[in-house]
Amino acid sequence: MQIESPAAAAAQPAAAAADAVQPIRLPARLGHILSLDDFERAARRHLPAPVFAYISGAVERNHSLRANAAAFERHEFLPRMLVDISRRTTAATMFGKRWSAPFGLAPMGISALSAYRGDLVLTRAAARENVPMIMSGSSLIRLEEIVQANPEAWFQAYLPGDEPDIRALVERVRVAGFRTLVVTLDSAIAANRENNVRAGFSTPLRPSLSLAWQGLTHPRWLFGTFLRTIALHGMPHFENNYARRGAPILSPNVQRDFSDRGHLNWDHLRMIRAMWPGRLVVKGVLDPRDARLAVDSGVDGIIVSNHGGRQLDGTVSPLRMLPQVVAACPEVPVMIDSGFRRGTDVLKALALGAKFVFVGRPFNYAASVAGEDGVRKGITLLREEVSRNMAMLGVNALDELDASYLLPAAGT
Repeated sequence: MQIESPAAAAAQPAAAAADAVQPIRLPARLGHILSLDDFERAARRHLPAPVFAYISGAVERNHSLRANAAAFERHEFLPRMLVDISRRTTAATMFGKRWSAPFGLAPMGISALSAYRGDLVLTRAAARENVPMIMSGSSLIRLEEIVQANPEAWFQAYLPGDEPDIRALVERVRVAGFRTLVVTLDSAIAANRENNVRAGFSTPLRPSLSLAWQGLTHPRWLFGTFLRTIALHGMPHFENNYARRGAPILSPNVQRDFSDRGHLNWDHLRMIRAMWPGRLVVKGVLDPRDARLAVDSGVDGIIVSNHGGRQLDGTVSPLRMLPQVVAACPEVPVMIDSGFRRGTDVLKALALGAKFVFVGRPFNYAASVAGEDGVRKGITLLREEVSRNMAMLGVNALDELDASYLLPAAGT
């Protein structure tokens, strides 16, 4: 694995650097992979249509999904010339730890359905490349296995609907050894994901002739992921929505146990703060007033997010709200996700005040088509883009970036 800047490689801890020298080997059929977007095209061919639709889709008319991507076009770079950029580094510090890049892996539910042992693949790749990984509460592998494989992993929780279950889940996460808890706030009820229904995806999946045909026509996924998982580990279940085990991923009649979260309020967040000894982050904040309430409730960080466009269609893009949230909460790190695909996207967010960026779908695609090496390749590609673009901007360290490196795009 190569990082464009020698200083970036030197910034990695010794253990991570030792892991990183292991070569990344992608199958010959993936020799065309040059960017994160290429992983999406490969995953579309590899995955059954319902599984791909679950990952790629958003809600209703996909307005927010498109807006997330379009938001980056509202800003154009203003680079500086004749800056000695020979010693630039992509290293970034978050919560006292120095990472090799200013981005990490966002939480992605059910990733063990799209990739064999998906959550483990993601967390091991993140550990080897020295970037943070947030494990999803809607995952099919027990959280205890993930933190054992990567003690630096963060856990993202969808809060259960009653206080005893909230307390039990938070206590389970604490006992497992996680040090950072991420509470998602933008999922009070289930979203209207029509694309899932049209594609034949449900949770749990319902056995059908159509689903069987999708498996048969995608044999690499059928034998390499689904049947391999069942043969070696049994039927996957939702393992981490509660302190107890949840529903299986495939069932003709079992309903997934979604909690009614409509009554949850800021008192519940303050309750979690009182009992959680580690770092507490909230995800799904867009309004600076909510960000301020979160900080006043004791959180240590904020992830500005619209859930990748997967909740309320027509929601404003996180990038648009980022400067206002940063201004409202100067005492905590403000992070961001939703729609990030290129190194230029990452640098624009940093220039607007983000301390860190999280990327979701592309790394899920990478895991599905090439496992751990695929995720490591994706991380490497994005990190190299960040380094290359820093050079062309005339920037040596990420904390040099600010709004002076950006101008509004013409017509905005």
